[in-house]
Amino acid sequence: MQHSHETKDTGHVDFVGAGPGDPELLTLKALSAFDQAEIVLHDRLISDEVLALAGQNAALVDVGKAGFGPSWKQEDIDQLLVEHALRGKRIVRLKSGDPTVFGRLDEEIEAVEAAGIPWRIIPGITAASAAVAGIGQSLTRRGRNSSIRFLTGHDMKGFADHDWAALARAGSVAAIYMGKKSARFIQGRLIMHGADRATPVTLVENASRPDQRILPTTLDRLPADLAAAEMDGPALTFYGLAPRDAAQAATEFNKELA
Repeated sequence: MQHSHETKDTGHVDFVGAGPGDPELLTLKALSAFDQAEIVLHDRLISDEVLALAGQNAALVDVGKAGFGPSWKQEDIDQLLVEHALRGKRIVRLKSGDPTVFGRLDEEIEAVEAAGIPWRIIPGITAASAAVAGIGQSLTRRGRNSSIRFLTGHDMKGFADHDWAALARAGSVAAIYMGKKSARFIQGRLIMHGADRATPVTLVENASRPDQRILPTTLDRLPADLAAAEMDGPALTFYGLAPRDAAQAATEFNKELA
């Protein structure tokens, strides 16, 4: 759906999901937006292969954020979007995964809408979908879980709080975004609320990319195994899911071929 107050002098903003990193997982609509864009404002975690496609006809501007590190301020990104659009530019605001999942999308929409700038959302494949495919599992399963929680490991105030009692129940499954630095905090909260220490936990680093890595562990061993793995790429944490043996073997085989 397109939201428009368009005049001939006003630009346009497409909020585009870059997917998890594999350029073949981009949508056709995302590629069409790239073709029309003059400026691409992109997040930090977007793969080089996706950026190469996005930047074929447009200027690339890195407006990335880093958890607990140097980042663009949200208000500065909002201002940049508005300034370029008011100059008549067609802009792609390229967000990792899907822009509607932990992407601060509403703040940017509100900024461009207040300036009378037309916009639309082009969804992308979110990290949880790519990561669960990488471990050969399903996010839901009859007899195990009829719901899936998407959580963030930290928010603007620090480590994020959740309904730990509900998560600690047997059979619960959660996809935790930005969960590496908060792993010990999450472990402590869950164990405090009665979670089984043997509950499977799986981390998927660089989901869908050639350097994808799968770390199977348990709630009890999560912080220690994560520290030993020295993951420095974007990672999705699954609470309550273990990788299928065949998926783990396929990942190792593909790594050998790379």
